[in-house]
Amino acid sequence: MARIPTPPADPDDNTGTYVGLDADAAERRARERGWTTVRALPPGAIVTMEYRQGRLNFEVRGGRVTRAWKG
Repeated sequence: MARIPTPPADPDDNTGTYVGLDADAAERRARERGWTTVRALPPGAIVTMEYRQGRLNFEVRGGRVTRAWKG
């Protein structure tokens, strides 16, 4: 049977440092720090609860990040 690959670890990054940043600047910073997927969502957006390795989510209001979380 084939081995199940181990996904790479998430970047060692504090998600709180993105709060307050302009959404475009936050996305650039996240990609520079190694996040493979960056998702910007409006407040109250309905999202699935699956965890995706390497993904950083932003809640964006008025062009600024108000919340950031992994997965």
